[in-house]
Amino acid sequence: MARPDKVAAVAELAENFRAAGGAVLTEYRGLTVKQLQELRRTLGDTVSYAVAKNTLTKIAAKEAGVDIDDALLTGPTAIAFINGDPVEAAKGLRDFAKANTPLVIKGGFLDGKTLSADEISKLADLESREVLLAKLAGAMKGNLQNAASLFGAPLAQTARLVGALEAKLAEEAPAAAPVEDEAPAADAPAEQAAADDTPTEATAEADTAEAPADATTEG
Repeated sequence: MARPDKVAAVAELAENFRAAGGAVLTEYRGLTVKQLQELRRTLGDTVSYAVAKNTLTKIAAKEAGVDIDDALLTGPTAIAFINGDPVEAAKGLRDFAKANTPLVIKGGFLDGKTLSADEISKLADLESREVLLAKLAGAMKGNLQNAASLFGAPLAQTARLVGALEAKLAEEAPAAAPVEDEAPAADAPAEQAAADDTPTEATAEADTAEAPADATTEG
């Protein structure tokens, strides 16, 4: 009979898999308690970083309908459950792994698609949703209402919309300006407008107590 603590751990992991838009599996062997705390602070409050036993992770993923390659479930595993911008999460993990070599990104999934470690690295090279929306707002000549409506859209959908907008702008670009009936007065003032888009970043600190304290019991 399964122990109650294992049943509870599997249920919690399965719920995390269902709720998250994506997840990244990592190996944390060699990281200190301080480094794990720093990693959680770096990832912010839109990413939940949990240590879990591989056997329980496999069961929980199956219950949640998530397909995880068995090759990713080797060695000590900690999972970053992504509930915010996946690009920002990928950047945080990649940059931390560069500065702290014991952290190894093994792979993961996003919107139901399996990602390799290389694909997660490429995801980290993309511009964040905030940057894309800022550029989109500029292309719309400041129509922030339309841009704001995209905040709830998945990243892939936002990227497609940006591509479609760029194509439309390219089509309209060669159109000739209308000819004025009368020449403007010689002393008419010239006006220029410029807008700066500055993406914002948000971080939040997640408290941890002990080294891999989120761990479930041995499977």
